[in-house]
Amino acid sequence: MSKLFNRTSGILMHISSLPSNYGIGAFGQSAYEFVDFLKKSKVKIWQILPLNLTSFGDSPYQTPASYSFNYYFIDLDILINKGLLEKEEVESIKFYEDEGRVDYGLLYANRIKVLELAFSRFNKTKKFKDFLKNNKKLTDVAFFLTLKRINGFKAWKDFDKKYVNYSEKLEIEVKKQFKNIYEFYCWTQFEALNQRTKLKKYANKNGVLLMGDIPFYVGYDSLECYKYSKYFNLDKDKNPIDVAGCPPDFFSKSGQLWGNPIYNWKRLKKENYSWIIEKIKYNLEIYDLVRLDHFRGYSRYYSIPSKDKTAEFGTWKKGPGIDLFNNLRNEAIIAEDLGSLDDDFIQMFNSLPYPGMKIIPEGLMHNNFDDDWRIHNVSSRYFLYTSTHDSPLVAENLELNEEQRNVFFKSLSEECSALNVPFISVLDAKHLVDTIVELNFSSNSLCSMVTMQDLLYLGKDGRMNLPSSISTSNWSWRIKKDEFLIKKEDISRSLKRLNIKYNRA
Repeated sequence: MSKLFNRTSGILMHISSLPSNYGIGAFGQSAYEFVDFLKKSKVKIWQILPLNLTSFGDSPYQTPASYSFNYYFIDLDILINKGLLEKEEVESIKFYEDEGRVDYGLLYANRIKVLELAFSRFNKTKKFKDFLKNNKKLTDVAFFLTLKRINGFKAWKDFDKKYVNYSEKLEIEVKKQFKNIYEFYCWTQFEALNQRTKLKKYANKNGVLLMGDIPFYVGYDSLECYKYSKYFNLDKDKNPIDVAGCPPDFFSKSGQLWGNPIYNWKRLKKENYSWIIEKIKYNLEIYDLVRLDHFRGYSRYYSIPSKDKTAEFGTWKKGPGIDLFNNLRNEAIIAEDLGSLDDDFIQMFNSLPYPGMKIIPEGLMHNNFDDDWRIHNVSSRYFLYTSTHDSPLVAENLELNEEQRNVFFKSLSEECSALNVPFISVLDAKHLVDTIVELNFSSNSLCSMVTMQDLLYLGKDGRMNLPSSISTSNWSWRIKKDEFLIKKEDISRSLKRLNIKYNRA
């Protein structure tokens, strides 16, 4: 990691949360303006969530194709500037009800029609034709989306009999018979990749690194399970034998039932885990650094019988361990080491050079001053977060019950004393967030990470996700353009001051 940066800071905000006129953030002007904001604030890292396609539940961690790009992130203004769309055509379409929320239902109904119109005017350039020949990972995505479309977007298990079992012969036939649909979906991946690449170049030119995120699992209704089913723990009828999740913890009393199919690690080991390693290396090529989600699962993973309705009765099973990472030791990887950890994981984690993660409020929920999660004890190996996409925002701690609040604010006061940060005994959301953000920057952590929602002093309405729940509130939070314009100069000045004061610039 030292090859990339030393002591630094970053902001966590997904592309979807950027302001735009078309219902969801994209790789367009708002993204470039956000890079400018980061540069002005002397913030080095922009962390985003996975950019892959989503399906039921809208979670980027339940993707139907792990190599895919979500075509909702294709910026329509860029297409207008290319002459592929007319502004009036786009402005006449409804993409959202509330500027502060992504409406995935409206996007599903209307966004693809707009993209199809743009593709109908697209001149198939040599660059695009070369893409069709040479980018197997993304044309694979287009093949699967073509199958989904001609089967009424059903799950692959419910495809017509002709399509339910993959073969190379079938793939050739589908691409030929449904050429226009297939090439349309290829174009969505081609355009999204190009827009993302230009954004990354702009960010890097301005001293900002893009931090990607690799989900540990894929969804069952996915290209991977359809075409590469041998790599998953499925029965003879290709149904999951067990599914993924995590046991009851701080975030969920009944655990988290994710429902993803479990990998067939024995099969993957026979091939030296090349299928998994290839995915990690691909992401390391398109981002400056990557977070490996659920890193704990590489040591031991939580396996839940597929018939269960909650995650309470799963069991821990041995994962690939350090063997998978022997040739990845020098890569720019951040290990998401949150959750229940055992000796096997700790041994694996300590044998690798990757930074881990800690979340500040979790270290303030008890009276143990010497705990590793206390801010003053966090070492330079960690990315220290005010909150994440899965955890409560800082301002939500004002809603703790009296007993919890007393512990929380006593611990907060102790941290302020230890790190010489001013403490205000009666706190509102602004003072609480400002205090915790400054504690973060003052710590010994390798990187101080702050969610954009915390910088806006938002409470539970700003949550990106509530684990183990399906809701239109999940994955849908967005910045309102006017709100950000009003506040961003103050936020930028504050971040710049903290970066300079605590030597993170």
